[in-house]
Amino acid sequence: MSRSPCPECASAYTYQVDALLTCPECGHEWQPGATFDEGSKVRDSVGNVLRDGDTVTVIKDLRVKGSSSVVKVGTKVRGIRLVDGDHDIDCKIPGIGQMGLKSLFVKKVAD
Repeated sequence: MSRSPCPECASAYTYQVDALLTCPECGHEWQPGATFDEGSKVRDSVGNVLRDGDTVTVIKDLRVKGSSSVVKVGTKVRGIRLVDGDHDIDCKIPGIGQMGLKSLFVKKVAD
């Protein structure tokens, strides 16, 4: 029986658990035969796929529009939410509050 490779990491070592296929390398689970749209995935500055709830680190000092505040490089942002639009991450920055970020200015923190 031929199984499809993992849509997240392209690993060929997938196995079936109940009705889902599972990847032992990245832990991704999906339904067999499900289609994935690669173009709609949000990626960070180094190409990692981002998901709701991920923790990211800011890789560049970012000025906050309409304020004299600056989001410093290395700021860790927990529990991001992905949204449509130019600023594709909605998050709460410690010490600043709710704001939108562009995914090209963040790097995913390894779990």
